[in-house]
Amino acid sequence: MSRASQLSRRTVLAAAVAAAAGGAAGPAAAAGRSPQDLALLLEAPGRGSAGRLRAPTVDNRAWTSYDDWRSGSAQGTRAVAGARPGLVIDRPAGTTDYADPHTATTSAWEYATWTSPAHKLTVPATEVIASWNAHTPAGSWLQAEVRGTYSDGAETPWYVLARWAAGDQDIKRTSVDGQGDGRSSVWTDTLAIDAPASGLRIAAYRLRLTLYRRPGSALTPTVWRIGAMGSDVPDRFTVPASTPRLAKELVVPRYSQEIHKGQYPEYDNGGEAWCSPTSSQMIIEYWGRRPTAQDLAWVDPAYADPQVCHAARFTFDHQYGGCGNWPFNAAYAATYKDLEAVVTRLGSLTDVEKLIAAGIPVITSQSFLASELTGAGYGTAGHLMTVIGFTAAGDVIANDPASPSNQAVRRVYKRREFENIWLRTKRYNAAGKVVSGTGGVCYLYYPARPSARQSRALAAVGMC
Repeated sequence: MSRASQLSRRTVLAAAVAAAAGGAAGPAAAAGRSPQDLALLLEAPGRGSAGRLRAPTVDNRAWTSYDDWRSGSAQGTRAVAGARPGLVIDRPAGTTDYADPHTATTSAWEYATWTSPAHKLTVPATEVIASWNAHTPAGSWLQAEVRGTYSDGAETPWYVLARWAAGDQDIKRTSVDGQGDGRSSVWTDTLAIDAPASGLRIAAYRLRLTLYRRPGSALTPTVWRIGAMGSDVPDRFTVPASTPRLAKELVVPRYSQEIHKGQYPEYDNGGEAWCSPTSSQMIIEYWGRRPTAQDLAWVDPAYADPQVCHAARFTFDHQYGGCGNWPFNAAYAATYKDLEAVVTRLGSLTDVEKLIAAGIPVITSQSFLASELTGAGYGTAGHLMTVIGFTAAGDVIANDPASPSNQAVRRVYKRREFENIWLRTKRYNAAGKVVSGTGGVCYLYYPARPSARQSRALAAVGMC
């Protein structure tokens, strides 16, 4: 199915149409809060701004521990213990040929599989998005699949969510188009119910990993995390406003996507197409990781910020034809030592405040008209930016890569405007047509062994 025909809430997977903004908000001193105030942010998860319990709309489940890996059904894989437990090939279950549609080559691969136990969703879902964190040395790759159980007891087919490798020399990482059974479909990286108004939901799911390596090799992928976010976010044009509770700003590197316009057409030509990898690279470097000089040797030395070019290349989805595949960005971030990365949905800016208070920035996905976000200077069908803090008035401090220079990346956006464009699921485009919004989608990148404070913040926003 063509990119243009992919109609779903996932509008960020449409080509971003952001134009470079003409300026940026000036620096502002971020007022601090007392430790007692910050601690309050971690209390009462699942409560709205007035303290009322809100119905859950998101379910997160991940397999990460040694016991988790042993709980699955293995054919040729085994769990490995250690500081970061994982899954590897033990004895291959067989050999198969893979015809790569993006290189027109067919190669033989040994494989082994692991299937998770069924996870019953606490929130029967209209959408399921998986994330994985893995190492795939040259000569290896993995496939991630999902099989859902509908609320009426029937099952979906096994849907391929990704054929993925950290590099791009053995296979071209790719999503798979054209998957559906008349009741649900896969839109690049999202399993979605076709007609949510019917009441049909995904009540449970299983995930399956297939690990591949060259025949006769001793290499193996190592998977540290596989999980999924199921959600049933109600359709809405507006969302309730949250009450500001935090003034804090994290020091995050600033990178513009716009200075890369026209670079590497094979990776979607830079500029507005690179919001996702540019945002990812900012947070990777916030955590003290970055590509080595050897990693960047392929980049034209005339280009500034070669690490952004690198991020674009290694998040690129060869089927979608762009860098906006959400799980591919998370998987790229997790290739850096001891970083964990997931795609999820949050419920409000209060959730973001909890993470910022613990030192965890948030990459958010949103779409809007130029008139809907004061100071942006552009409109977009889908755009990623990084929330790095809040002003004393509660407004959002964002590193917005749709800026004409690195110096212009830091922006301050009105809280109410930002919260609404990020969390809504429906909006009007410039032609007055009703189109979809992302419903609070975000990327979270954080240490694989988070501090106690970071763990509390992650738990408070529903991360396992």
